[in-house]
Amino acid sequence: MDKIEIKGYKSFKELKLDLLPINILIGANGSGKSNFLSFFEFLNRLYEQKLTEYVALNGGMDKYFFQGSKTTDAIEATICFKNNSYSFELKEGDNRFVFSKEKLGYHSSYSDIASFGNEACIKSYSGLSRGGYIQKYLSEIKKYHFHDTGKSSPFTKESHIVNDAYYLYEKGENLAAFLYAVRENSPITYKRIVRVVQSIAPYFSDFYFNVSAADTVRLQWTDKFSSTVYGPTDLSDGTVRFIALTTLFLQPVPPKVIIIDEPELGLHPLAIQKLAGLIKSVASRGTQVIIATQSADLITNFNAEDVITVNQTEGASVMKRHSSEELNAWLNDYTLGDLWKQNILKGAKINSQTC
Repeated sequence: MDKIEIKGYKSFKELKLDLLPINILIGANGSGKSNFLSFFEFLNRLYEQKLTEYVALNGGMDKYFFQGSKTTDAIEATICFKNNSYSFELKEGDNRFVFSKEKLGYHSSYSDIASFGNEACIKSYSGLSRGGYIQKYLSEIKKYHFHDTGKSSPFTKESHIVNDAYYLYEKGENLAAFLYAVRENSPITYKRIVRVVQSIAPYFSDFYFNVSAADTVRLQWTDKFSSTVYGPTDLSDGTVRFIALTTLFLQPVPPKVIIIDEPELGLHPLAIQKLAGLIKSVASRGTQVIIATQSADLITNFNAEDVITVNQTEGASVMKRHSSEELNAWLNDYTLGDLWKQNILKGAKINSQTC
């Protein structure tokens, strides 16, 4: 994405933001970082024609309008990428959104495909040669959630080595099958994933794949000191997340856009440094990365231009990408403790549960 414009969505009254290969959001709790990331989940459900269900299961329409539907009567957005664009306008209908506008753009020409229905038309649209490119691009904008690492987390589930091996799911529930496919089809990439995991967990030997008669597999692993086979619950939360993140960023064919909220959770400072390297690596391969963080350790690994500050002004979220001079001056005005106390970088302290 080269540029995004959002009006009337959650805490965003009006936003125009240029996007770079790496985009790191920092700001106080409640400033709007998560709302910005949630827009891409909203966009994904919109593209998949599952918006009505998604909105109903997440609190209803009113919470999606800026300051509610009594203040805002429409949600508008435009996403621009490589001379192409996709835009829509949603208005409140009878207990569900109505698409009052939906357009595809190429350079300065536009095609209106709105049907005034309750779901987007873009996924099933076949009227333009550029439509297929826009469809593929939108389908590859993925927001990932690797926070749940408990005993019944997605990482403990069985996954099918064929049906669940095409791409890594947003919550990591097919991590085992996906890693199995990487080992079988891209052994060099697989070995690199193992080496990166070993760099922050020296005891780790390899993943263990015990394929069942039903062609399913669970996430298992072995250490360097015994023949015991372990599961994900035998790893720290941070290590499980790091395995998922490493697989996500090093996979042979990553998606066009990767979006994650606070990927540093539970990671030791060394693992955070490795994470920064993984983000830079996937960005160099053409994947755009958008993350929100509260980690000063993570931010220090990037250029000032990669960082976007998020603040609230009169109840509306405001996002700004600073120049090197602006951001360095901002950080030099305060110690990290001062920034934390003022809720600008609250949460930058490393979580007590580390790799």
